[in-house]
Amino acid sequence: MSLEEMRIKIDTVDEKIVKLIAQRIKQSQAIGDEKQKSRKPIEDINREKKVLAHIEALAREENLDEKEILDIYRQIIRSSKVVQGMVVAFQGEIGAYSEEAVFQYFGRSVSARHSESFESVFKLVEQGEASFGVVPVENSLEGSISRVYDLLLNENLQVCGELDLRIIHCLIANQGATLNSIKKVYSHPQALGQSQVFLGRFGYELISIYDTAGAVKMIKEQKMKDSAAVASARAAEIYKMKILAREIEDNPNNYTRFFVLAKNDSPPTGTDKTSIVFSVKHKPGALFDAVKEFADSKINLTKIESRPTRQKAWEY
Repeated sequence: MSLEEMRIKIDTVDEKIVKLIAQRIKQSQAIGDEKQKSRKPIEDINREKKVLAHIEALAREENLDEKEILDIYRQIIRSSKVVQGMVVAFQGEIGAYSEEAVFQYFGRSVSARHSESFESVFKLVEQGEASFGVVPVENSLEGSISRVYDLLLNENLQVCGELDLRIIHCLIANQGATLNSIKKVYSHPQALGQSQVFLGRFGYELISIYDTAGAVKMIKEQKMKDSAAVASARAAEIYKMKILAREIEDNPNNYTRFFVLAKNDSPPTGTDKTSIVFSVKHKPGALFDAVKEFADSKINLTKIESRPTRQKAWEY
């Protein structure tokens, strides 16, 4: 058999795989319709565990790499949840970076629901109005987002996934504006902080508000001719605004890590991370003694974050 003939066979197999995935998606959609009629939640963690265990066993029988097959099926299951009508909550206006994180993790077909605050995202998931929430927890340039860590400590949601998103800032204004006609720039404080060098060249007055895309929306609705916003290119597209400059962030190594939140944890993948919260006594060597246990067990720590206990001054 020639190389070309073998490639034709591969193409035929690929066609069958895609058609079978399409059949699975259609069946998932039918299941989603039935769930909505009976008011059952889209997320069924026990069913997902059974499906993945079955797939793992099949992969083993076929002498396939179990981890690689499971990774493929997790994406298929994710797509299946989307067509079932899954809602994912995020903080910010439509066009915010958090919305882009939702789409990158779940796909463009998911129903993304915007919310004004991190507290509201947690509430929507806890009350079952959203199956998942996506929140930023850390930026590679600006550090941790403390409010989200406090909510993770005080609320009952689980972290079931994470995503690193490359942040590309644009300077956005109404049609007809120029770099020299702008006097004020609005955005989230982190976006302004990440673009200080570029913005400082023009001497703009920098004004912080709660959201990047929200700044674009405000400038549009209020017809603020002498103002601009720092936000994503997608925000400019959504609100039909003009991009005055692209990639204005000071450092191209600008990433934000997002957590995916749910009522239940996701099934084990074999490459999972674990987050724990604990306190130690206020005495010399207390933290060393705690961290030493991880070192002795050959467990690598990727991040340590201290937060106030809020029970007594200067306790963390």
